[in-house]
Amino acid sequence: MKGHIFSYFSYPFVSTMKPSQASCSRYSEHEAAGLDESPQSRKTKSKNSNSGFPLNQWEVVALGTIFMTFLLGLATIYFTMPNVDRKVFKFPQNVEELRSLTEFLSTYAQDHTMQVVLGYFATYIFMQTFMIPGTFVLSLLAGSLFGVLRGGILVILAATAGASSCFFLSKLVGRPIANWMWPEKLSFFRNQVAARRKMLLNYMLFLRITPTLPNTFINAASPIVDVPYKTFFLATFFGLIPATFVTVRAGLTLGELKSFANLYDMKTLTTLFFIGLMSFVPILIGNKN
Repeated sequence: MKGHIFSYFSYPFVSTMKPSQASCSRYSEHEAAGLDESPQSRKTKSKNSNSGFPLNQWEVVALGTIFMTFLLGLATIYFTMPNVDRKVFKFPQNVEELRSLTEFLSTYAQDHTMQVVLGYFATYIFMQTFMIPGTFVLSLLAGSLFGVLRGGILVILAATAGASSCFFLSKLVGRPIANWMWPEKLSFFRNQVAARRKMLLNYMLFLRITPTLPNTFINAASPIVDVPYKTFFLATFFGLIPATFVTVRAGLTLGELKSFANLYDMKTLTTLFFIGLMSFVPILIGNKN
């Protein structure tokens, strides 16, 4: 389904490009895939192929410093929280552990609300910044602890902040990693963004609402393909609302959830997809005209 959808959406761009634009697009694709044959590029490519890792030592140092700074801040919050049961207070790996954590925090938050909110916020941002999977578990936790409205607001704010943090980290050191990990997908995404530059917000909303592309990829790739931060921010903030509502609401019925795999069924995914299509209506009308 994904391939057919994107093939359709990319067709107007390919068919209406001028020769000069097509040449530039092909050059961008080749450069993203590491096929630029300039002397400097061959030297870099040879170095990367020998080392097997795309970052130079200074980029590794920068990334490591940022990671350790985030980790130190998170550890400070964690170890300064008073009267915490360390056996329960850990990131849940399954539904049973999530239930145990929810039971503990529901009581703990009555006396230490700010510590819980701060720890939650910091954990969410840390995981999204460094593309660590599992933030949907935190969304379930927010729903079970704070309800749909307050939990939803907390998740949207934390998710937007975390995505923004990943955006700027990728802008700093993410380009060689993205070209190394997703050369074809990145080239495709670059073409899609270029094709919809005039209505880019609608396209980014579609990507955020639907599960067409992973959010981690969107966060890391957007600055590399020149998505403006304002567009990225608005699409993230508003585009995450439907999926957040579904996940946070599921947190209210945590006792009925048997597995994390049952969180998004086909009905839910179909609903999100059609909501996402609504954001694409102006683009389709514009292409038709």
